[in-house]
Amino acid sequence: MDFISNLFNSVLAPAFNLFLFLLTFALPIILAIIFFKIWQHYIRTDYINQQEFILLEIKISKDITKTPLAMEVFLTSIWQSGAVTYTDTYWIGKTRPWFSLELVSIGGNVRFFIWAQEKFRGLIETQIYAQYPTVEIYEAEDYVKDVQYDPSKFTVWGTYWKLDEKDVYPIKTYIDYGLDKSAGEDEEFKVDPFTAVTEYLGSLKAGEQVWIQILIQVHKKEGLREGRLFKEENWKNEAKEEIEKIRKEATPEIEGSDFPGFPNPTKGQVEKISAIERSLGKYPFDTMIRGFYIAKNESFNAANIPALIGSIRQYNSLSLNKFGLGWYTDHSDNTKDWINIFSWVPGVKNYMAKLRTSYEKHMLEAYKMRSFFRPPYHDYNAEPFILTTEELATIYHFPGQVATTPTLTRIEAKKAKPPSNLPI
Repeated sequence: MDFISNLFNSVLAPAFNLFLFLLTFALPIILAIIFFKIWQHYIRTDYINQQEFILLEIKISKDITKTPLAMEVFLTSIWQSGAVTYTDTYWIGKTRPWFSLELVSIGGNVRFFIWAQEKFRGLIETQIYAQYPTVEIYEAEDYVKDVQYDPSKFTVWGTYWKLDEKDVYPIKTYIDYGLDKSAGEDEEFKVDPFTAVTEYLGSLKAGEQVWIQILIQVHKKEGLREGRLFKEENWKNEAKEEIEKIRKEATPEIEGSDFPGFPNPTKGQVEKISAIERSLGKYPFDTMIRGFYIAKNESFNAANIPALIGSIRQYNSLSLNKFGLGWYTDHSDNTKDWINIFSWVPGVKNYMAKLRTSYEKHMLEAYKMRSFFRPPYHDYNAEPFILTTEELATIYHFPGQVATTPTLTRIEAKKAKPPSNLPI
């Protein structure tokens, strides 16, 4: 007993007293951080609920000859960061605006949508008409309302895409495909990677739907004024550091000399630096991409799930960056193996089935609410990545005649301006 008493007095008691001393200072800080997070969530949710949102459908014409650069110019115009004061951030709950670019197939009928706050409607319509004067824009009934989560009627599978490499490395863009050339060139000689997506969407049958949602918001340096306790650095700084890293790798060290050797970069290193530097000249967006395959149970086709995953593979650059499969609503193959192994344990299969149901239900709800950057589904099972206007214009633009998908909705007539000599 004396040994235990001595051990307590010499070691445990001082350690316990030190713990209580540190806790006295740490506990208020911990509680303050928790309160800060809860308060931010509350006021931002309240602010978002007060906003009005709109879904616009863009019906494209048969005679679009614009390159994806037109969409890049449009995206640059909606690069809206929004100014905030401390009052806006910590009392009103004002948030940075975000937009949703949506590509949808309902029974093979391919449609284009843009979702945004109502106050940006004029900006969106003006800038789209400026770049695509022959399209028509309508306020649309939200297509997501037609699908309610009901496993007895629908099979639902959703996923995120992610970048496999650092954000500073771009994907393969329309410029790499030569689509930055003159719009007047013959359509038959153009190779638009976007047509692979529209062809897949157009191949769906009655009772099947695919939704692809690209949520974007301005990427910018953030600090305390924007509600971050710890400053988030600008993406451009990381890009410049990566360029410097590649340059150092291309510069040999000379033994016995204090000076580096002459840079001797490989072709791949030169291309990486060139691609990153080109991205630095573009406007960056925080981005999240998710997709859904939804089908009536009698129309479900399992082959359309891997087809959805692979529908954007043509944007991958093996030397730069590529899209990979992120989190998805189904259990992984390894998890399924463990479920089969322990299927004899009571309740295992039932629990895992309920877990998958929860994934599907919440993912579907997050999609319908266009929620990811903000509550209630803030960063739900994924992390945003950065795409520039050039990259975004590659994966979402209005295709020209090179896209021959028969179910791609196009309007018949081109709108003409009234003659300038009309009497007043």
